[in-house]
Amino acid sequence: MLTLNFNPFPILFTERLVLRQFSTGDANEILALRSNKAVMQFINRPLAGGIEDALQYIQKIIDNGNNNEGITWAIAFKKDATLIGTIGLWQIDKENHRAEIGYLLNPQQHQKGIMQEALVAVLDYGFSNIGVHSVVANVNPANEASKKLLVKNNFVQEGYFKEDYFSDGQFLDSAVYSLLAPLK
Repeated sequence: MLTLNFNPFPILFTERLVLRQFSTGDANEILALRSNKAVMQFINRPLAGGIEDALQYIQKIIDNGNNNEGITWAIAFKKDATLIGTIGLWQIDKENHRAEIGYLLNPQQHQKGIMQEALVAVLDYGFSNIGVHSVVANVNPANEASKKLLVKNNFVQEGYFKEDYFSDGQFLDSAVYSLLAPLK
């Protein structure tokens, strides 16, 4: 069984990015992301309605890490600490050494390789530091950009579930991708 300890919070660095802990100072950026219909179109969660929603989301992320249930990083450029996206490993199944990955990115930063850079760092952390054996991504089948990113990083589609969850008055499909830990 996995034993998780995210204290102290692990800060990750890539060539251009710092993946850092959330703070309440990120509330405006979280609100901008989570209230943006284009950003949230494939997430199938209610849009953030105000700064209080953003602060509650941030507290939930912080609590999740403090309770060693999952970890989510704020993505920022090294030269500017302003949050431009999020990426995390959550729904960690400690007994089966499996975690789900999820991410969001400010649309102004799309097509710049930012999520690719962040994804590689988080996968390395998940496999090397947490000790997960596999990482799963549950994707809205219409999210071509996310599917392309996952396939580029050797994720394989394992399943396609028709109308497997209910959101905003409709049943929606999901595609499940996974990646096994690299052989040592």
